Amino acid sequence: MNKVKHLALSLVAIMLVGSLAACGGNNAENNASSQNTGNNAASTSEPTKDEGTEPAEKIELSFWTLGNVNYEDLAKEYTKEHPNVTIKVQNTGDQTAHHNNLTTALSAGSGAPDIFQLEIGFMERFINAQDKFYNLNDLGAKDIQANYLDWKWKQASSVDGSFQLGLPTDIGPTVVYYRTDLAEAAGLPSDPEGFGGAIDTWDKFAAVAKAFKEKTGKPFVDLTDLTFNALRDQSADEIYFSKADGSFIGDTNPQVRKAYDFTVKGIQEGWISNLMLWSPEWGQGMNDGSFAVVMGPAWMAGNVKSNAPDTTGKWKIAQLPEGAGNWGGSFLTLPKEGKHSKEAYDFIAWMDNKDNQLESFKTKGLMPSIPALYEDPAFVDFKDEFFGGQQTAVEFGKAANRVKPVYYGPLHDQTDTFFKNALKNVLEKKADPSKEWDEAVKQAKKLAERS
Repeated sequence: MNKVKHLALSLVAIMLVGSLAACGGNNAENNASSQNTGNNAASTSEPTKDEGTEPAEKIELSFWTLGNVNYEDLAKEYTKEHPNVTIKVQNTGDQTAHHNNLTTALSAGSGAPDIFQLEIGFMERFINAQDKFYNLNDLGAKDIQANYLDWKWKQASSVDGSFQLGLPTDIGPTVVYYRTDLAEAAGLPSDPEGFGGAIDTWDKFAAVAKAFKEKTGKPFVDLTDLTFNALRDQSADEIYFSKADGSFIGDTNPQVRKAYDFTVKGIQEGWISNLMLWSPEWGQGMNDGSFAVVMGPAWMAGNVKSNAPDTTGKWKIAQLPEGAGNWGGSFLTLPKEGKHSKEAYDFIAWMDNKDNQLESFKTKGLMPSIPALYEDPAFVDFKDEFFGGQQTAVEFGKAANRVKPVYYGPLHDQTDTFFKNALKNVLEKKADPSKEWDEAVKQAKKLAERS
């Protein structure tokens, strides 16, 4: 079978598996970053025509974005300075659908956008499909490589570094978002250092959570998915799959088991809320004070703000116990179907520069992948009034420095669904945790064997 035909069939197979997983489970990463949906366009005025010159060619670029980002606003700003360019933005909050749509388009040979925002959890699906994407090194990416975190850049590079699939945008170091008023009501410290110190090990976290529930009658933590994620992403090097041969190792990874057992403990002791990620009730709970803690990545700040508009000044950010993980972060890629690679690259290089990454952080909490910003006064000294005037960048920077990058593998998202479903059954059906674990492992092994 030739390479192109094999790639097309592989992409279709992956798309079908991803679709089944999305229909069958409550995967925290299916809807990462936001629930915002809709089709929007950054419209432009007609290009001006100077005396004796030809008007610039009118260029229309399609841009598929994911989640709670400010990229539509940046596109509008760009087109003001480039009036011959129109950028049509299509945004979705469903990760699986977003990437499956691209898989379908690439397999069919039509329908792909000029610019695609690729989430890191799906990188393995596309990184070897080099004939389907422009090599950004050929368009000038090598000249700006040194601006970005080395490990982040390499996530979208071929092994030898000759092919660059995407430009790094945000990263997702995980932190603890907490309600200061609820902490005080339970007799806990409300300042970030004090609150973080009270929960700086997972054993201490569980004890505080149980005591909070007993004193206030409210769950301490918002939901199972983010609790599981927080511990899962502290794995060393690998989570569900081996970097060496791609084999399933989730059942022998002690951190995965620790994450599962810790989440079960929270369910059984009643300090994890019975809510689903991205549900209206979850968002409303942030505003109503139905729980005290949300454990999530830097980009989750945008969701907390949008979900809880009545709580300005009542939230702060502390560090997770025992380290930090990295959930999410994305890249800007250029599918080869696009006919305007130069113009598309010029736009994404501009949108992803230092100034605009800073703007994305200020407006949406997207943690920059340009480390020079971490010491920039405009970043470090930024105070977020929603978080009580806290210098949130400092906390995100601390978390970023605690991250140990891990290997996901192409089946991470689908596999994660099995374990999330197991926890959902424990939560909603009072199912036996051990039997649910065994079933999740069984499903994960079957998936790995089929793939």
